[in-house]
Amino acid sequence: MVNENKKKIDWKPALEIFGRVSTWVIVPIVLALIIGKALDKNYGTEPWVFLSFTGIAFLFSSYGIVRVIRKYIRDIDLSSRKAKEDL
Repeated sequence: MVNENKKKIDWKPALEIFGRVSTWVIVPIVLALIIGKALDKNYGTEPWVFLSFTGIAFLFSSYGIVRVIRKYIRDIDLSSRKAKEDL
């Protein structure tokens, strides 16, 4: 009975990580695409502002993803150390 309850909640941390990483990918890039296209259209600089904003969004996304993954790696490491100490 305990194993069944544990199996039901095992997917929650993975879904949380997926959601946070996906957010770091989607939000900055979509915003950069929308803003870059609008500014290019307004100023007639097509495609330079669009490409610049997309590049900056890629770097911003990469930084955010690395930050989120490092946090989860640190948390996993701490929990595994704690589990070893409990044994």
